[in-house]
Amino acid sequence: MMMRSLLVLLLLLMGHTLQAQYNDSTHYYFRYASTGSINSTDEGHAYLLNNALKVGVKKTNFTMNGSASYIYGQQNRSITNNDFASAIDFNYKSSLPGLYYWGLASYEKSVSLKINDRLQSGVGVAYGLLDTKTSMLNISDGILYEKSDLFLNDTIRDVYHTFRNSFRLQYRFSIHDIVIIDGSNFYQNSLQHGDDYIIKSVNNLSVKLRKWLLITASMAYNRSSRTGKENLLFNYGFTIEKYF
Repeated sequence: MMMRSLLVLLLLLMGHTLQAQYNDSTHYYFRYASTGSINSTDEGHAYLLNNALKVGVKKTNFTMNGSASYIYGQQNRSITNNDFASAIDFNYKSSLPGLYYWGLASYEKSVSLKINDRLQSGVGVAYGLLDTKTSMLNISDGILYEKSDLFLNDTIRDVYHTFRNSFRLQYRFSIHDIVIIDGSNFYQNSLQHGDDYIIKSVNNLSVKLRKWLLITASMAYNRSSRTGKENLLFNYGFTIEKYF
């Protein structure tokens, strides 16, 4: 019911002016989201808690972001999620309009995806299809080096490294300074093994209750073809967001 109301509100506001994120007087960004879900029946109990933090700094030609997330879930007292991810990235504006250079370093571990440890780092280029005070749409591509420690078939330990092509689609729209739609979606395929790929997708729909407080519905999908595991998480809760 809540999602239906949010979608109706979104459709009503689509024709209005968009309101943006960074501007000439704001150079720092802070966002903390706490979302989750609880399901209790006569046959069992399940819950999921998702915490995500992001900070950013923007200068004239340079932007840097840091992020961390932690997901914990249980179903009938069995752990379904104990997943942690962190990353730091930067973007440097080139002399060509809309073109950026980027760098990324990330660390991840996940019970649900059977990842004991995964380290990635690399560089590439990005292009801003939209970059105004009202909207942002960005595509990027580059090469990552990855070192991973995984479980195959739940019992076989697999420690390996590979180079990946990393493609990302990222967007953010703020509609009439009330509704915010944002997302980051990755497809990372190994350059050495054709059947080895990673999908990471997080998309959010938020409605402002206050200038700094939002109610957020979030959908995340992750798949690791090497372990054969995937997860789809849909939850809702509150987000604190501040530009300053």
